[in-house]
Amino acid sequence: MSREGRLYTDLAEYYDQIYHWKDYRKEVDEIRGLIRKHKRSPGIALLDVACGTGKHLSFLRRDFDCVGLDASAAMLAVAKRNTNGVRFVLGDMREFDLGKKFDVILCLFSAIGHLRTRNDLRRALLNFARHLKKGGVIIVEPWIQGPQWKGSMPRMQIYDSKPLKIIRLNYGRSDGTFSYIDERYLIGKKGKGIDYIVDRDKLRYFEPDFALSVLRGAGLEAEFTQDGLMPDRGLLIATKTC
Repeated sequence: MSREGRLYTDLAEYYDQIYHWKDYRKEVDEIRGLIRKHKRSPGIALLDVACGTGKHLSFLRRDFDCVGLDASAAMLAVAKRNTNGVRFVLGDMREFDLGKKFDVILCLFSAIGHLRTRNDLRRALLNFARHLKKGGVIIVEPWIQGPQWKGSMPRMQIYDSKPLKIIRLNYGRSDGTFSYIDERYLIGKKGKGIDYIVDRDKLRYFEPDFALSVLRGAGLEAEFTQDGLMPDRGLLIATKTC
C-alpha cells in the first residue's frame, strides 16, 4: 500500500503546517501512560507504523529506541529532517518485514483507515502481531466508525505565517463503508506565488469487532476504547500474551 493522495506526496513539505493545530506533545504524554498501563515486556524498542513526518517520534525517542515506517518517501524525507536518532524505513504496513520484534507498535492518526478491505486490515494487524514481543503492546488510532459520520459539512483550516499562507477547504460524503474527502488547497509562499492543489481522500470506516477478533485470534488480549487521542476515533489496544 502506497500513501495515496497529494497530501502525502506533493504536499508533504507542508504537512506539519496544515496540521499545525495538532498537539503531538500532549498525545505522546497520553501514549506513554497507555504504554505503562498495558506493556508487560521489559524492553524499549518502539515501531511507529505510518509515522508520517515523525512528530510523535520526536518526543518518543527520549524514552524509546525508535523506528519509523511509512509508505511515502516524501513523508519520510520530512521525518528525517524533523527527528534525529531514529531509523526510518519505507514500507507497506501489510507486508513489511524488519527482521526484529518490538515492545511497542503504534499506528496513529487514522492511517489504518487507508486500508480498503477487511483482508487488508487483517494482514496489517497480523503483521503488527508478528513483529511484537511477548508482553508488548499495540496501539492503533483508527478512523471513525460509520455511525459517527456527521454529514457533509464544509470545513476550513488556515495556516498563517509571514512567508507561508495555507487555506484548506474540504467537503465529505459517505457511502456507508467509506468516507470520501474532497480537498482544495491554496498555498502562497514567499518568492513562489500561489499554488492551487486539488486532492481527494478515501477512508474506510473502522469495525472494532472485526479488528478485535483478528487480534484475539492471534493470541493477544485486545480492547477498544472510545476514549482516544482525538474525538470520535477511539483506540485499539492489544497486549501479546504468548
